[in-house]
Amino acid sequence: MPATLPHDLAQLHAEPSNAAMRLQPEQATFIRNSVHATAGESARVWLFGSRVNDASRGGDVDLLLELEKPVAEPAQLAARLASCIARSMHGRKVDVLIKAPNLLSLPIHTVALSEGVLL
Repeated sequence: MPATLPHDLAQLHAEPSNAAMRLQPEQATFIRNSVHATAGESARVWLFGSRVNDASRGGDVDLLLELEKPVAEPAQLAARLASCIARSMHGRKVDVLIKAPNLLSLPIHTVALSEGVLL
């Protein structure tokens, strides 16, 4: 059975964080605005992976899109966001995971929420 994240743990990060991350403020704002324009104002986006480690170099941009409502076409949504954000970052590789009530919760979702930074 896949690990699931208790709802209250996700609420610990209700406001965007000022934690360390290797992303310019303008990039974080662009990502957040793109997510809201594509998935709605209630959508939240988390940066996780190597980009939240200031000691790391390079690396792709790993994002978790957290939705309150079911999503009908998650692959299309993830691809649309990834391509939009990648273009704004001069072709940097962007991976988008989606957490929604109708999708299977996987261990990577737990890792992203526990180690990630809310944008």
